[in-house]
Amino acid sequence: MSSTGNSDRKTIAVVGLGSIGGVITGLLRAADRHDVVACVRRPIERLTVERAEGAIEVPLRALTDPTQAEHSDWVLLCTKAQDTPSSAPWLKRLCGPRTSVAVLQNGIGHADRLKPLVGNATVVPTLVYYNGERLAPDRVRFRRAGEYEFAVGDDADAWAFEALLDGTAMRTLRNADFNTLAWRKLLINAVANPITALTLQRQAAFRRDDVKTLCLAVLDEAAAVGRADGARLAADEPAQILNTLLTYPADAGTSMYFDRLAGRPFEAEALTGAIVAAGARHRVATPLNGLLLTLLRATSDGLAQAADRQE
Repeated sequence: MSSTGNSDRKTIAVVGLGSIGGVITGLLRAADRHDVVACVRRPIERLTVERAEGAIEVPLRALTDPTQAEHSDWVLLCTKAQDTPSSAPWLKRLCGPRTSVAVLQNGIGHADRLKPLVGNATVVPTLVYYNGERLAPDRVRFRRAGEYEFAVGDDADAWAFEALLDGTAMRTLRNADFNTLAWRKLLINAVANPITALTLQRQAAFRRDDVKTLCLAVLDEAAAVGRADGARLAADEPAQILNTLLTYPADAGTSMYFDRLAGRPFEAEALTGAIVAAGARHRVATPLNGLLLTLLRATSDGLAQAADRQE
């Protein structure tokens, strides 16, 4: 899978074709500046991305067996954080010393999570801000959710990732203080995902005054943990985060919301769990986030048990 000829044309393997992976795969294929392959469980020949400016449909090359894969210039890891270990067979085949692995996952600590699985490959952490929704195995919906779709660091690896997106209309924010960016994104997820999953409501839930009050309390607690972890968060960061949430479409969902609808376990450990764990490390109390984590774990376990009974 290594690229030849035109040095600007790269080989890109996308691991995980859910809401996030499906959107970026479709847009990269439509731009046709690189050779893109999807690493999936089931065969897929075409992919449709619904967008505000009109749907695009593209042919797609897909691999279903890791033994079919070869070293790639880029790997985009788009699985849920809790599914990272199951991606190990793909990563082992796709990654070489010249491979860059962009992590399109929620949470913090991307590089630490991936390094044991990618050998000498370079890990490029990213933060995803667009809203994706998987409508069918071969169809996803793409919504913009702000002024940019990705946030990255400000180094050569981040610049290379940004260049990879040329032609997709994806906008990227660069900032050398990636830790602060990561915590700001985690703060959004600290309320957006648990509240929508536990209430089974989309973003409209955040228009309720009582939910706003709860969110501000949860965010105050999480921001204190982030500051202890070195993030430079403003005193009014919780209010800013809530205001950002209120700019999202009322009918937009979250990854946990869609997981609950589909009966899939939540990625609670990578989001709320990361806040509680960091709080424990830095001796910052997290009673509200701890309460949410307990409810998320119980709900997620219930979904897994229901799925087991159906098999």
